[in-house]
Amino acid sequence: MNKWLTSLRTNTPQEGFELAIKLSQMGVKYTQPSEEVRKKLRPKYSRDADSLIFASQVIAINFQTVAAANNYWK
Repeated sequence: MNKWLTSLRTNTPQEGFELAIKLSQMGVKYTQPSEEVRKKLRPKYSRDADSLIFASQVIAINFQTVAAANNYWK
């Protein structure tokens, strides 16, 4: 994989949330490197409430990490 994460620092909470989403997406990409497999699985989990809730939880955890790295934008 290409180097894409150079810092957890962001200027705003909105940028931090977007970084949290990117972290979550990249976690899936590293875990399942086959784009073909990811595309095949997406229709199933994109319609499953539990899967969507779990995805939201991962994003929330990543947002906590980014927020802490940014001293909660104080």
